[in-house]
Amino acid sequence: MPDEELTPRQVADALGVTVRTVQRWVADGRLPATRVGGRLRVSRSSLTRVESGEPRGPAGAPALHTLLIANRGEIARRVARTARRLGLRVVGVHTPDERPPDGMDALEAIPGYLDGEALLAAARRAGADAVHPGYGFLSENAAFAQAVLDAGLVWVGPPPAAIAAMGDKAAARRTAAEHGVPVLPGYDGADQSDAALRREAERIGLPLLIKPAAGGGGKGMRVIRSSEQLAEGLSAARREADRSFGDDRMILERLLDGPRHVEIQVLFDAHGGGVHLGERDCSAQRRNQKVVEESPGPAVTPQLRERMGAAALAVARAVGYVNAGTVEFLLANDGSFHFLEMNTRLQVEHPVTELVTGRDLVADQLRVAAGDPLGLTQDAVRLTGHAIEARLYAEDPEAGFLPATGQILQLRWPDGCRVDAGIDQGDRVTDRFDPMLAKVIAAGRTRDEALGRLRAALDATRILGVRTNLRFLRWLLEQPVMRDGEMRTDTIGSLQLPDPVAPGDDDWRRAAGAAADAGLLPDGTWGGGWRLNAEPTLRLRHADEERQLRVPVASRPADHEGAATVQMTGTLHLDVEGQSLEFSLAEPPTVDEAVRHAAAHGEGGAVLSAPMPGRVIAVRAQQGEAVEAHATVVVLEAMKMEHAVVTPIAGVLVRLAVAEGQQVQRGEVLAEVSA
Repeated sequence: MPDEELTPRQVADALGVTVRTVQRWVADGRLPATRVGGRLRVSRSSLTRVESGEPRGPAGAPALHTLLIANRGEIARRVARTARRLGLRVVGVHTPDERPPDGMDALEAIPGYLDGEALLAAARRAGADAVHPGYGFLSENAAFAQAVLDAGLVWVGPPPAAIAAMGDKAAARRTAAEHGVPVLPGYDGADQSDAALRREAERIGLPLLIKPAAGGGGKGMRVIRSSEQLAEGLSAARREADRSFGDDRMILERLLDGPRHVEIQVLFDAHGGGVHLGERDCSAQRRNQKVVEESPGPAVTPQLRERMGAAALAVARAVGYVNAGTVEFLLANDGSFHFLEMNTRLQVEHPVTELVTGRDLVADQLRVAAGDPLGLTQDAVRLTGHAIEARLYAEDPEAGFLPATGQILQLRWPDGCRVDAGIDQGDRVTDRFDPMLAKVIAAGRTRDEALGRLRAALDATRILGVRTNLRFLRWLLEQPVMRDGEMRTDTIGSLQLPDPVAPGDDDWRRAAGAAADAGLLPDGTWGGGWRLNAEPTLRLRHADEERQLRVPVASRPADHEGAATVQMTGTLHLDVEGQSLEFSLAEPPTVDEAVRHAAAHGEGGAVLSAPMPGRVIAVRAQQGEAVEAHATVVVLEAMKMEHAVVTPIAGVLVRLAVAEGQQVQRGEVLAEVSA
């Protein structure tokens, strides 16, 4: 019986992939094809070469069968999707206080994601032959990578030596300079005394950037614009670097004001092959944390892409790089660029590169780790269309973007775009891990089309139960500087943020209707407001406002459906312009409550509340002590970030409600000051 000849479209439908993927397989030789009348045809029998997709290298290279993912959240799920598609058995891990992740073929419990020995023990118990680290945690830990290899397992990442070489930002900076890649004027030397750093700061000149040599994620970075700021800036940067990385060495660099942040995705095999997959513009940042990323970069021309790509490849080759990685640059308005750092792992924002190149970077990682050659040349790399990604964080933009916690009570994702999520309805968001919940990614033929689709996707997204930056993201995409592709790393900090969202009359009515429908009534009655032949009433509180609301029994508001939910604790969460706002039943005010309310909001005193969940790491005043206006009373820590809680008035600390080491929740009273 003759072998059936299939078109690329028929192959794509049979394998559940895109036509572009089929064409790529043909181009790199993975899928044999012939031309019949100028058109590609693939024999059905040859599909077995890619049907299982099992990564296999040349003779002597390992074949991967079971993959342990040493991570959690959205990246664990994302790696698992590709690994399963390639026919691998997937093993997930979780800590005792977490809900085990979905989508894994097997599960292993570990004490923590930074416990390398526990992760290796889990891999051995599960019979894994490879470990994928994802990003964060131990993904850029050279010692862990070496331990994986020493255990006879495949490390799905670069060689430990390359991780170490690029993980030391000072050494990486020197490597870039030695290979002709531009770096900013600065200091990365061994003498880390305060005297040496002050001397070098004077030589470099202001403005100046201080950053940890072992850093990442913006932690420990300080901008110095006057000589008076230097001593405190160095001290604070050292403390944060030591707390975050266990290394307080600093790098000084001349600050480049208002640059774009542009990074190049590179991909190397173990046979000497290496390509770059174009750039991502990550300039939309807040406090050095990326918020929105896109590819291609709005300011990157083909000529500039070629120059930056060549520089990225040179840096990676200099350290013997293998697997996927990202070289980051600062791009000035005049087209000059300077090396920033190299991330020796898969980036959070890798989906936008996948959407414009048609590649699956996790599949590339797995095949390279198994010893396969890339089978890809630079001239075969094409960027088609545009893709843009927004990071959805559990944080409160109206409280200085502090981390937020809570339970995901209602969750709705948009259709028609890619969502890489690490949460499900019912999950509890704590302050133990990074606050990123998900990434929403849209693509289009043009940048305008991609932006429009992302905006529509965010409009269709709903999360109730925990505060997020969803409303902020919707607003940001509407800003002219974003629409015009003119974002810089300092742009968000210069924008006038939207006013805090406040419930309007219709929102209060919706909240009352939702509360009544859910049975959120005191003592089983209508809020103490029941009267014969009269509509019942409900007294609700949101923040500092209380309202007595009528709740018609026969015609309660219905438009709250799908936009409100009630917790067992009696707190109601209502979607208002994309933000989850909390309402609760309010009892008639007592005399004591009235006095406390007056003290908190009148001229006679102030109540200091926790602006975020966290741990009290310092108490700077004692009960009965006089305090000056704007003096720090309590210092909180969350996500390795410090936040000082200050008194807005001068007076006497009449009540101190917390002690050092205590965990507090958002809104919890910390102290009271009386004028």
